[in-house]
Amino acid sequence: MTRSHLILEVTNPQQTLSAVVEQDERTAYLYLWPADALRTQFAVRGCWLRNLLPAPAQEDIASMEQGIAPLLSAGDCRTLEAEPPLDAAGLQVIWEPAGDGASLWYQGQLLAVIPGWSLYQDKQVSFSAGCIRENRITSPLGSASTNEYYARAEKHRLFWRDWHDGYLWEPVQRELLRCYETQFGESVRYYAIGQGGWPPAAISQHFHQGCWIFLTLGMSIRPMPWVDFLYEDLAPEHRRSELAMAIDAQTMTEENAVQMASALASFVPYPWQHISWLGEGHTLISDVAPVGFEGFILSSALARESAQFTLPKREGEKVNLLWATPVTTAEREFVQADEDGGLKLIARLLQYEVGHVFRPRQQVVQTDSQ
Repeated sequence: MTRSHLILEVTNPQQTLSAVVEQDERTAYLYLWPADALRTQFAVRGCWLRNLLPAPAQEDIASMEQGIAPLLSAGDCRTLEAEPPLDAAGLQVIWEPAGDGASLWYQGQLLAVIPGWSLYQDKQVSFSAGCIRENRITSPLGSASTNEYYARAEKHRLFWRDWHDGYLWEPVQRELLRCYETQFGESVRYYAIGQGGWPPAAISQHFHQGCWIFLTLGMSIRPMPWVDFLYEDLAPEHRRSELAMAIDAQTMTEENAVQMASALASFVPYPWQHISWLGEGHTLISDVAPVGFEGFILSSALARESAQFTLPKREGEKVNLLWATPVTTAEREFVQADEDGGLKLIARLLQYEVGHVFRPRQQVVQTDSQ
């Protein structure tokens, strides 16, 4: 009986996915396994790496039917003869910065890529250096000039190398603080929220025109999952964000405002912890929402006057500033009842002249009891 042996397992920074390399006496494969909590949402993704037996003349249907990792057929395979087993010491996994895809390198050479967007649809999508013709198991990896995923894998490798050197956070931090202070005056407090891990993150607190202002630094370092799949060519406009919150100082003391703004610290890592994304009209539950409210809606459209400004680009891409505004349970249920519910609620909030600054207000949707 064929038995696969695990020769490498590496989790992504949020431990939501594991990259696993397995081989038996016949084949070697790379897999991306979702963490237990995400198994019902995402399927395992696989990529053939090499045949350890001579390539069969025909597609290895028998193995597929038995649930065994199949050999790649001769017509699809660069090497017809059996290749040597992979040496675990020569393998290296490089995660996409979004954490939802990975590339596998062997002895310094790119061996395979499973792009992150493949998680979000039914078809297996992968690219292997040993493949020369697209088939239902995998597709050719080619070169950086023929395959954008090869070029991206090289870019991701440089990304992690540069961040590993540890000198990139300070210029990112300085650039964002300068931008925020131009809009809202000098930062009065600064909170590190990265807990010493990667990526670093922080919240800057300001007092401006009678309001407590809180803005995040560091969320935009990483592109968010899902966005490449949802927006395709327009993804660079949507995959990076920073978050903000504004509270009328006559509504809350500074101490209470800081407690409410602590919600931002849990929102910043949310996309990567849940393999999700945050954008205009998205809502999040929070136990530090003010009394009478269940959570927050994220929006740039609710911003008024000085709260609308351009953030520094990251990796040449636009960074969106999303303001977190409290919403009631009924308002959040209104959002969840419709595919465009978030945008509709934002339109209604604007209709009632509710902006990004939190002040006491009436609920803007009707309930059964009203």
